[in-house]
Amino acid sequence: MKANIKQVAFEAGVSTATVSRVLSGTGYVSDEVKAKVQEAVAKLNYRPNAVARSLKQDKTHSLGIIVPDISNPFFMSIARGIEDTVREEGYQLLFCSSDEQPEKERELLMLLNEKRADAILIATSGGNEETIARIAASGVSVLLLDREAGSGLAAELDLIAEDNRHGAYLLTRKLLSSGHTRIGVINGNLNVSTGRDRYEGYLTALGEAGFAVDPAYVVNGKFTVQGGTEAAGYFLGLEARPTAVVSFNNQMTFGLLLELNRRGLRLPSDIMIASYGEVEAAMLLKQPELHYIKQLPYEMGVRAGEILLERLRHTGQETAPAQRMVFMPELSTL
Repeated sequence: MKANIKQVAFEAGVSTATVSRVLSGTGYVSDEVKAKVQEAVAKLNYRPNAVARSLKQDKTHSLGIIVPDISNPFFMSIARGIEDTVREEGYQLLFCSSDEQPEKERELLMLLNEKRADAILIATSGGNEETIARIAASGVSVLLLDREAGSGLAAELDLIAEDNRHGAYLLTRKLLSSGHTRIGVINGNLNVSTGRDRYEGYLTALGEAGFAVDPAYVVNGKFTVQGGTEAAGYFLGLEARPTAVVSFNNQMTFGLLLELNRRGLRLPSDIMIASYGEVEAAMLLKQPELHYIKQLPYEMGVRAGEILLERLRHTGQETAPAQRMVFMPELSTL
């Protein structure tokens, strides 16, 4: 049952006339009361189209970006692409790092909503589908960045991502074609779509080659440098250590290379590495023949910015069908 204006007024503790003034953008309403009404509208999912139109009349020209780690070169490049695209129309970016923590991500979502961001771009860590859906229903444009969301949201929200399954498949197949059968895998959280999809690509490549997964060669941790370093130590401590490792994140690959370099191991004579994402520091570590998936983060950011501008420029675009753009990965060698 849809909420009505009386329920919104009751939730916000104001009159229906006040709710009407906030939604229409007419008459004086204090910022505090306006925030209460907007919060009630979001909570009750009240008439999203009408809300969207009212918000258009009072733009903040700010866009919120929530990523797991803003220091990650991949997300830095995406953010730069977005900024270069939207800055020309007067939009400013609010950067936030969730640190792969769903609770922190939820707090950031609510903060950006309270700050009246005109749109939110998010690389979600998972578990916040309800909050994301509520914000989107209030008329705020939400774009999923790099990662999909569950509960059917992927079909309702704009998405800019890569074909993560295919990229992981290419990396694993490269190691298999080089004669490796003991292949270690370093992955992030399987609750995150990129973690799940890349692992599925790995499984597909192994299955096609007739190999079963050895759990001893699978490490699921965090998409961090420390995660890669710890995984390297684990693999090197095995009696039958892997002859090759596929790492599903550039930060984890960097940690892996640091530990291999510290222990004096060389690529590819001692161990072969395949990385999802380029590691710019690999040349400094003097590690040759690093196979990696070439990503296009800047281009992804530009397209994300263009999609949001389309929605923010034109009345009615907030109800247009969701756009879904998937970039195809390309295998390369350093």
